[in-house]
Amino acid sequence: MISIVIPIYNEEENLQALYTRLTNAAPSWGDDYELVLVDDGSRDNSLAMMRAFAKADEHVRVVRLSRNFGHQPAISAGIQVAKGDAIVIMDGDLQDPPEELHRFLAKWREGYEVVYAIRTKRKEGLLKKAAYKAFYRILAWISDIEIPLDSGDFCVMDRKVVDTIVKEMPEQVRFVRGLRAYAGFSQIGVTYERAERAAGEVKYTFKKLIQLALDGLFGFSSFPLRLATYLGVFISIPSFLVGIFF
Repeated sequence: MISIVIPIYNEEENLQALYTRLTNAAPSWGDDYELVLVDDGSRDNSLAMMRAFAKADEHVRVVRLSRNFGHQPAISAGIQVAKGDAIVIMDGDLQDPPEELHRFLAKWREGYEVVYAIRTKRKEGLLKKAAYKAFYRILAWISDIEIPLDSGDFCVMDRKVVDTIVKEMPEQVRFVRGLRAYAGFSQIGVTYERAERAAGEVKYTFKKLIQLALDGLFGFSSFPLRLATYLGVFISIPSFLVGIFF
């Protein structure tokens, strides 16, 4: 079975289109499936809509978080309850097209245990695209593990990979694409063109993007700690010499 985990936060304008496109694409996946919709403390009509989907469709499951914890914790909650042999992570704003999913699942059936998406084009502003590009290259440069360039959370993971992340990696600050890379296993990238947000406001504000970037940089690299040590030595030696002088 295939589990598709989607974190949802105030997406009432996209939910009906998301559900329709997922169910229309489902025959191309080749296996039974479940849609695990994780409500991350939505304040609009999203939860009611998801519950209506679940009532009418046995493939839909709804996970409700007690408050808004954020995108990465919502993903972690979803994969923790997913039952599938393959677990898909995708966003609820339709920037990750459900119609492309069969290509990822084909690679999984070939034997790859992680199939991650590589964004070839982004429909965002020039500044935001430049910031994303810079972040991934800085992370690749300083990271202690190999995190693929321009790869987001959109992916397919085999059950054994998800079990490793859930059971063996108890980090409280979750940077899922980093944990996915750290877990190892056989991995491959699949290119796709990232679409524009279908409707509604962008949920990842500049502040949240900065926080996500810092989580990745501090969570998967010892460089910030080494830098702090070097700066400490650089400052302390002249201070010590000045102290002797006086």
